[in-house]
Amino acid sequence: MPPAAAEPLTPERILETTEEVLRRFGPTKATVVDVARALGVSHGSVYRHFPSKAALREAVTDRWLTKSVAVLEQITSAPSEPAPSKLESWLEALFEAKRKKAGADPELFATYTVLLAENSGVVDQHLAELIEQLSRIIGEGVAAGSLTAPDVPAAARAVFDATGRFHDPQYAADWLSPDITAEFEAVSALVVRGLRA
Repeated sequence: MPPAAAEPLTPERILETTEEVLRRFGPTKATVVDVARALGVSHGSVYRHFPSKAALREAVTDRWLTKSVAVLEQITSAPSEPAPSKLESWLEALFEAKRKKAGADPELFATYTVLLAENSGVVDQHLAELIEQLSRIIGEGVAAGSLTAPDVPAAARAVFDATGRFHDPQYAADWLSPDITAEFEAVSALVVRGLRA
């Protein structure tokens, strides 16, 4: 049943509905007309907010990725936690967020995997934000003397790459393994130990 016509058509409402349509039909079959129908409006109304299907899909992808960054930013900005602990917390939060998304809604996660491949610019920006957060944590540790890294941005990139199995969607099937938590903890501890001053 379409939402009440009196409810204003906002970009956020369109994005929420697009997510539901993608979940229902998948990325190959979902159309702007399906989104408009679910909203109870014409497809032209959707196009007034998003000029193309590609723009709409890019905005949905960006919205999904931004949710992860916000949670991680809280950890990055925490003033009282020492950098080594903060780094462990950040890596764990990233892994848990990705694993939860993959396990709680596998259809939507599979859809986002397709959308991520389509929207490399959005993905590149997301990865840059994550690595920037890691740089801030490592830089904070270097300044406090608890971590060591001659090149903080390179160290941040190395940490991100070294833990890829626990956040890159291509490894989502591995996240169902009963041993994955122990494997994550071993890699995370090794990474943090390698950066300790």
